[in-house]
Amino acid sequence: MRLNQLPPAERPRERLLRCGAQALTEIELLALFLRTGVAGQDALELAQSLLINHGGLPGLLRAGAGQLLAARGLGPAKATQLLAALELSRRFLEAGLRQGEMLTDPARAGEYLSMQLRPHLNEVFAVIFLDNQHRMLAFEELFTGTINSTEVHPREIVRRALAHNAAAVILAHNHPSGVAEPSVADQSLTRRIVEAMALIGVRVLDHFIVGAGPPTSLAERGML
Repeated sequence: MRLNQLPPAERPRERLLRCGAQALTEIELLALFLRTGVAGQDALELAQSLLINHGGLPGLLRAGAGQLLAARGLGPAKATQLLAALELSRRFLEAGLRQGEMLTDPARAGEYLSMQLRPHLNEVFAVIFLDNQHRMLAFEELFTGTINSTEVHPREIVRRALAHNAAAVILAHNHPSGVAEPSVADQSLTRRIVEAMALIGVRVLDHFIVGAGPPTSLAERGML
């Protein structure tokens, strides 16, 4: 439905003011960001077209500047604003953690890791290093692979944990396919890392798999 066909009270801006941003769809949120459409498409239709052409919001947000500039309806101003908005979101999440927030909420950890890993086109394995009060010491992307696999060395994770004097870690990797289900190999790797970290007295709190939707927590699945 076109924007001008919606009742005034049901248009994205009015709904956001009335119900909050969480009540809006991705299309509506992007339309608000775009503000205007192009010839033949209003802002809602343009937002829908951009999401479809890029494989959804994760694809749009992982697109580089060149891809965004080439997209119909995104000129240099809107493309750079979109890239800046994503980077601000990343830095906002990271700033809160670096200021000493205790990372004990799985949803908070998953949100942060999704923001960091979802834009990658290849598999990336990362680790959050925590102190004994579960405050973040560092976030590091340690291994990068292909579109469907990456080679992970537990000994390198042990080395970095010792370097940070970490008491605990949270593991994470992305599935560029968008499917966040843990494979048999994922579970086996997690067990190997847990065993390696136990030798130096460092706990593995969780292992998140980041896909297109909410990340999957292996701890919540009982796989740790």
